[in-house]
Amino acid sequence: MTSRTQSAVPGDQAPYYPAEVSAAGPGVRGSGGANGHGSASLSELHDTAARIAANVERVLVGKPEVVRIALVTLLAEGHLLVEDVPGVGKTSLAKALARSIDCTVSRIQFTPDLLPSDVTGVSIYNRQTGGFEFRPGPVFANIVVGDEINRASPKTQSSLLECMEEHQVTVDTSTYELEEPFMVIATQNPIEMEGTYALPEAQRDRFTARVSIGYPDPQAELAMVDEHSGHNPMHDLRPVSDAATVHRLIRAVRKVHMAPEVRQYAVELASATRQLPEIRLGASPRATLQLVRAARAQAALSGREYVVPDDLHAVAVPVLAHRLVLTTEAHAARRSATDVVRAVVARVPVPQAGAQANGQSRR
Repeated sequence: MTSRTQSAVPGDQAPYYPAEVSAAGPGVRGSGGANGHGSASLSELHDTAARIAANVERVLVGKPEVVRIALVTLLAEGHLLVEDVPGVGKTSLAKALARSIDCTVSRIQFTPDLLPSDVTGVSIYNRQTGGFEFRPGPVFANIVVGDEINRASPKTQSSLLECMEEHQVTVDTSTYELEEPFMVIATQNPIEMEGTYALPEAQRDRFTARVSIGYPDPQAELAMVDEHSGHNPMHDLRPVSDAATVHRLIRAVRKVHMAPEVRQYAVELASATRQLPEIRLGASPRATLQLVRAARAQAALSGREYVVPDDLHAVAVPVLAHRLVLTTEAHAARRSATDVVRAVVARVPVPQAGAQANGQSRR
């Protein structure tokens, strides 16, 4: 397969870089603390993300790409689903990311007897005042770690739908706003299915990305044994950023430029999943929006203030694969959603470099 890499050099060499600001040089447009917008500069974003990644990698050894997707999800204002077999570090990834940021963190152990009010909160009658008072649940935090989310009943799982999409909780006709930034990091085990409830499509669609950690290579596993066998590195983790800084980084990511051709390309990637015969349910419009946000975060982490098609390629599988529902025939042929997304990326034509500057259609 030929290379699909696009130029990532600011200025005339970058076909997806806005010409009107090319003379300004690298950096997120309108960013910087002194401009009054309250967003971070590209250099601050890169430095902060590197510190968070290094902190998490002290616990999750040998998985830099998994850590990067977690950071992309955080900066894209999304939620992360960590799905893998037992013992590979799903909960450790979630807790390490949460501890690396000085913000409010809560952990929910999902069990079959967990109730929706145990997640969102409940109104309790106060005998002294003669009225009801709302007691917030653990979802009222910047980062919510949900361990083994598929062990809870569908009734309890549905309590997260409003929280994850609208960043609010409605209890007894009253609506309460959640803190910003807000991120749910949920784990689930796809192997041991006894006593579990599969996440419905509406719930999976609210997760921006899904990652599988996988087994470490022998060298990384040996390093883990040497460093972790006598001491838990989680105990030594200290915050390297805070909620206010992360919020400014998120605002900086929103400013990352995406050329019209690249936006159209993102729409075509999502639309292509709805037209394949092996797909029963394709990517939703919400998936397209999350793909664009994740690509902006990926570009910012790569040190660019504009998105190129390779940014979409880097996040396509984590963002799209878990949303697809394959047909019975596709399962029988041992096709996976990951295979389908990769085939879509290889099939959909990449925008032609320079088409924007020439005023031509890429078709």
